[in-house]
Amino acid sequence: MKIAIYSRGIENDQNKDIDSFLEELYAHNVEPVFSQDFFNKFYSAVTIKGKYSTFNSAKDLDDSIDCIISLGGDGTLLDTVTLVQDKGIPVLGINYGRLGFLANIGKEDLKSAISALAERTYVTEKRTLIHLDANIPVFGDVPYALNEFTLQKKDSSSMIKIHTYLNGEFLNTYWADGLIVATPTGSTGYSLSCNGPIVFPESGSFVITPVAPHNLNIRPIVVPDNNIISFEVEGRTDSFICTLDSRRMVVPKEVQIAVRKEKFEINLIRLNENNFLQTLRNKLSWGLDKRN
Repeated sequence: MKIAIYSRGIENDQNKDIDSFLEELYAHNVEPVFSQDFFNKFYSAVTIKGKYSTFNSAKDLDDSIDCIISLGGDGTLLDTVTLVQDKGIPVLGINYGRLGFLANIGKEDLKSAISALAERTYVTEKRTLIHLDANIPVFGDVPYALNEFTLQKKDSSSMIKIHTYLNGEFLNTYWADGLIVATPTGSTGYSLSCNGPIVFPESGSFVITPVAPHNLNIRPIVVPDNNIISFEVEGRTDSFICTLDSRRMVVPKEVQIAVRKEKFEINLIRLNENNFLQTLRNKLSWGLDKRN
């Protein structure tokens, strides 16, 4: 069994965790395939006992890879999604970061997680992606996101006007610092922090959430994900910020932009005992009352 490993990097005090991780892989006859940049950061500080290889880009991940593990937080897992692209390789997130909403398997569950991978007793969940179309090249060959697409004003500039359309029909003009279009997966991310609703991963929807809207009667709205959502932007500056998850670009305000559901999906791995409701309760501390 071959498992690809991706991480942005680890802290010096986490070398023991990496040692334990590698021991579990080799104990289950798993051949790790490390991201080259990650490998360069840790190889001299840990013990590698068995066979391994490395990869440099998404092109190096072929059908021989059974799954890919993201070591880090949610941002690391979002980076991992850009490596998988449309290959269908399942993704497992092990939380070496902070909250870990997507990468929700803790280091304490490492042994059971690797065992589940080796024995193929895990569950995969299909998550929809959001795709960006534009009349100029943006985001190269990865014009999609797992969490959200956003339009934002630049730095301290004044608010922007975002004319928004569903399948060509006018929806609303948002006077705001920005606008978020979140997938169900992304509904617990940036959109939630801007008072957007939580929607279930299988709900088949997008959430449109304004960022600091000037009109107080403007609220987030949930729309079916078979809509094409297009935008026209006005502002006092000649450009604005466009993001897909943690990636950002500055684009001219004359650009024509639309988002839609991506043609393929991402497979996220979860252990049998973990599900979306449990993640909500654990990560958002639902049901905990400090008065008791």
